[in-house]
Amino acid sequence: MALKHNFRKLAIWQDARKLVKETYSMTSNFPKIEIYGLSNQLQRCSVSIASNIAEGSSRNSDKHFIQYLETALGSAFEWETQLICAFDLEYIDNITFENNLQIIQKLQAMISNFKNSLI
Repeated sequence: MALKHNFRKLAIWQDARKLVKETYSMTSNFPKIEIYGLSNQLQRCSVSIASNIAEGSSRNSDKHFIQYLETALGSAFEWETQLICAFDLEYIDNITFENNLQIIQKLQAMISNFKNSLI
């Protein structure tokens, strides 16, 4: 099946995969009581971002792809909120927080710009 948008070539998908790796690395240092809480939520959100970009690329129209990009963008904002919570709970230091905040805000902008280019 020839995809209109090959997700593997999309910078937003590639960066989303990097976020997954960073998320798992970061959450490995969280307290064990968070294994089914905030750690799991951050991990699921990061995977959701990449997965929705990939799934949306398989749709036949840009209109349908946009819906998946909106879901990915929602997950990105959810991830940012959870990052803030992790910082508030002192699970991460200021450097980790600021670095990841820049990463997620860049990804949010990229997804939003790509979505807008399809409209």
